[in-house]
Amino acid sequence: MRSQQKHKNIIKRKIIFLLFFIFVCNSASIYAQKEYVVVLDAGHGGKDPGNLGNGYKEKNIALKVALIVGEKLKKHKDVKVLFTRKKDVFIDLWKRGDIANHAKADLFVSIHCDSHTSNAYGAGTFVLGLRGNKKNLEIAKRENAVILLEDNFRDKYKGFDPNSAESVIGLSLLQEENLDKSLAIASLIQNNFAFKLKRNDRKVKQDNFQVLRETIMPSVLVELGFLTNKNEGRFLNSKSGQAKMAHEISDAIYGYIKNLKLNTVIAEVTTKSVVNEIEFKVQVASGRNKIATKSYNFKGLQNIERVPVGSYYKYYYGNTSSFSSAVSARKRAQSKGYKTAFIVALKNGKKISVQEALKMQ
Repeated sequence: MRSQQKHKNIIKRKIIFLLFFIFVCNSASIYAQKEYVVVLDAGHGGKDPGNLGNGYKEKNIALKVALIVGEKLKKHKDVKVLFTRKKDVFIDLWKRGDIANHAKADLFVSIHCDSHTSNAYGAGTFVLGLRGNKKNLEIAKRENAVILLEDNFRDKYKGFDPNSAESVIGLSLLQEENLDKSLAIASLIQNNFAFKLKRNDRKVKQDNFQVLRETIMPSVLVELGFLTNKNEGRFLNSKSGQAKMAHEISDAIYGYIKNLKLNTVIAEVTTKSVVNEIEFKVQVASGRNKIATKSYNFKGLQNIERVPVGSYYKYYYGNTSSFSSAVSARKRAQSKGYKTAFIVALKNGKKISVQEALKMQ
């Protein structure tokens, strides 16, 4: 009798495993067919040459690299590539983001070249945000200054002054929900530059570039290197240098897409296999510093949660399944001085939009 029951249990487990395997394969097949939209943005253009270090033109180098990246990505059937510009024309910053938003892009990559009064060199990759670094602030101000060339810029950007530190710092982080994915692709690009091409590693950094602020998907801004450095400027202006940089960017982008597809399948399987759990938290801070989650470090707020995201840390307060409780927690955080605190939502531990979470509830 026991042996018969044992045999039945074995058969049952095999059937369950087979059904689960079929589901995973079907999910993988569905997401393998999805077309991922990547928008490539060659910085500057037309009447805006960008920086002119050593006589090189940033607008031309950025465009050439962007076009090569696009050609490489087009070889993948599951990737659709769009450009904000394919020739030497001036495109408003708001329009660049608008192109990506209307295309419902999965990723936005803006390509630039850096400059400095010193002999600085190396490649860097930026995601949206500002953390008070003076050098980063100067780069953001310089790249944002193109706003002044746009028609009716005062109306479009509601008083934003690209030369004012107060204006830059005062910008809200509208893309915060995409920060995790932005950091992921930025890290892949930066690692390729540093470890495969052996370029001087200027790291992944956060700053408030207007072109990133205009987008509603994961976005990064790449600084290929410094045209003001003679050796680096010569490298970036060469066909060989442009091809090498473009190859590493395209390689990182497709690696990101493959990870995205895999994570999507895993998330789908998890959603079907596990009871949905919705959590709300209040993000009060984020940055590179690993801070002890003691109340005295967070203005008296208790039960702070620290979550590593790449080389950054996010700090959450008020974990709850109730949105109204999360609203109250945000008010408490704001009353303590965290004026930019905002609510995030998670489903089975995976970040989703607050709107989506509320619909599910």
